[in-house]
Amino acid sequence: MHRFLLNPEIKSTIFDLLIEAGQAIMMYYQDHSFEVEIKSDNSPVTSADLASDAILSAGLQKLTPSWPIISEETDQYSYDQRKAMDYFWLLDPLDGTKEFLNHTDEFTINLALIHDESPVAGFIYVPVTKELYFAIKNQGSFQVIDGAELPIQASQFSLEDSHLRVVSSRNYTDPRTDTYIRHLQSPTIIAKGSALKFVWIAKGAADYYPRMIHIMEWDTAAGQIIIEEAGGKLVEATSGQPLKYNKSVMVNPFFIASGKILS
Repeated sequence: MHRFLLNPEIKSTIFDLLIEAGQAIMMYYQDHSFEVEIKSDNSPVTSADLASDAILSAGLQKLTPSWPIISEETDQYSYDQRKAMDYFWLLDPLDGTKEFLNHTDEFTINLALIHDESPVAGFIYVPVTKELYFAIKNQGSFQVIDGAELPIQASQFSLEDSHLRVVSSRNYTDPRTDTYIRHLQSPTIIAKGSALKFVWIAKGAADYYPRMIHIMEWDTAAGQIIIEEAGGKLVEATSGQPLKYNKSVMVNPFFIASGKILS
């Protein structure tokens, strides 16, 4: 069903929209001509976030007018409105705004299609490197290189293995996540910003990513399906069940992203 919904023409247009939004972000990034505001949750938003949001929201509305768009940077629907939605887009037009401000190059655009509390398609675009990753339910995960869709695969490992490659945030650490990591056998820590942590898991460049700090649904949805379709998992830290979306409050529980864990 999702294959039909995201036919080649729609998918190609989404690729074009992501690239266009990425180009808008890079214009601000390269000439430092952006303004910064602090939102009510104390997180920063820049002119680049808003430019990307405008391009993607307008393009998606034209492309799939029957599917609402929930974006980090626009007014949110009420839960009563959201729970009546069959399909909707979930958008983070610039994930890693702090990375953008710190000029680390490690920021992304995240876009997911949500149906029945789960992502059924996901796209992550990296404006600096022009890398594009995507997945559609039951069709696998891919990196697009020179127009070719090349499959990506998550790693396989045991939690008892030594030197597991563990992804952590570049900007901060927290005691609960640090404690979790210390239970592993001499892990190798890889610091990454934004949704690049999910990309590293999905393409097998890292094995494990525990996160014991709450982040929002639009931060994880695209990464979740890209990891799942690559053979890995993104699950609640306590229950081991996949994250659910379109909750009454769009905040994620603590989670663990990983490749395929062997028993």
